[in-house]
Amino acid sequence: MTTIEKSIDVAVPVSTAYNQWTQFEEFPEFMSGVDQVTQVDDEHLRWRVSVGGVEREFDAEITEQHPDERVAWRSIGGPEHAGVVTFHRLSDDQTRVTLQLDWEPEGFVETAGAALQIDDLQVGRDLAKFKEIIEAQGVESGAWRGDVDRAPDATGR
Repeated sequence: MTTIEKSIDVAVPVSTAYNQWTQFEEFPEFMSGVDQVTQVDDEHLRWRVSVGGVEREFDAEITEQHPDERVAWRSIGGPEHAGVVTFHRLSDDQTRVTLQLDWEPEGFVETAGAALQIDDLQVGRDLAKFKEIIEAQGVESGAWRGDVDRAPDATGR
């Protein structure tokens, strides 16, 4: 399993950064390799990605979501990955966006890319593109302010 963690500070209020991130179908605008995201319902997404010349489709579920704080997800079938993006208010108009992604490379190209930390560089570029877009817009293109509570683990916690 490969883990990537990157942060970027954006010059917008925390609610603006969070609201824009909840516009999952707009991810292809700033995430390279993401061809399409379809929001099936409040907790399920259908992804189509191109990685190393290989196209894949898979489903993901939002496992936890709290406005202005965090969005967490995990894949359902397809490439194994999970992650969380958190939003930290630095000031009234400054927010730190932190993305942690855990994924399992498949095949030679992905394994080599992970070993060379190409995936790490790409996540940094994608966050920089998110920053560029949200700061240029100054406002979010939409918002979903609902809560998704984390399911209790096997011990009931």
